Amino acid sequence: MKAAYITIHDKLKEQIDKGVWAVGQRLPSERDLADEFGVSRMTLRQGITLLVEEGVLQRKVGSGTYVASTRVQEKMRGTTSFTELVQLQGKMPSSQLLSYTRTKPNEKEVEQLALGKGEYVIRMERVRYADNVPVVYEVASIPERLIKNVPKEDVTNHFFKTLIDNGYRIGTSKQTIFARLANEKVAKYLEISKNQAILALRQVSYLEDGQAFEYVNSQYVGERFEFYLENN
Repeated sequence: MKAAYITIHDKLKEQIDKGVWAVGQRLPSERDLADEFGVSRMTLRQGITLLVEEGVLQRKVGSGTYVASTRVQEKMRGTTSFTELVQLQGKMPSSQLLSYTRTKPNEKEVEQLALGKGEYVIRMERVRYADNVPVVYEVASIPERLIKNVPKEDVTNHFFKTLIDNGYRIGTSKQTIFARLANEKVAKYLEISKNQAILALRQVSYLEDGQAFEYVNSQYVGERFEFYLENN
């Protein structure tokens, strides 16, 4: 059986997800919420504290508790571009291109992208931003044959849209998430401390025909980005 404060946590999170309270909106007082849910103020406060620790809510001294607006969320289902995720949450996406290279694939790229002998990849290194705040450092590898005649700017600025515009249909993705510590290089780009805990993501994205079109290694600032699961 769930602890009472966990139940309150889940109910509040569900209401926030449903838009009962919008991003940046102040929640009702603890007294009113405790009455609404039929629990003590201490139990309610425990549930709220957990949501604050998760970054869902934000306390402002002398003002109240608000729905936080600092994180970009990615639903772990389907395949969506970072640009679309940021735009869907009313933020402005942008990128800093660090490198863009045509190169022979390494063993991992050959394996994940199912490349044939003699094939090349385009490997690009970027920092992605939401409202000018660095969120993720990523290295993406793309089979060259898919974008051989596509301008570099189209690939680096809106890769998924470019694929769709060229007649490709986006399918599913395979993702692996794990924790790691930011090295000096990544910490500098993401404007965080060296050895700060971050979320690492390895993702392979596929077209509807099952062909892998992108292999990405990403490192996210946990306090600025979250993943969540949704099951049918």
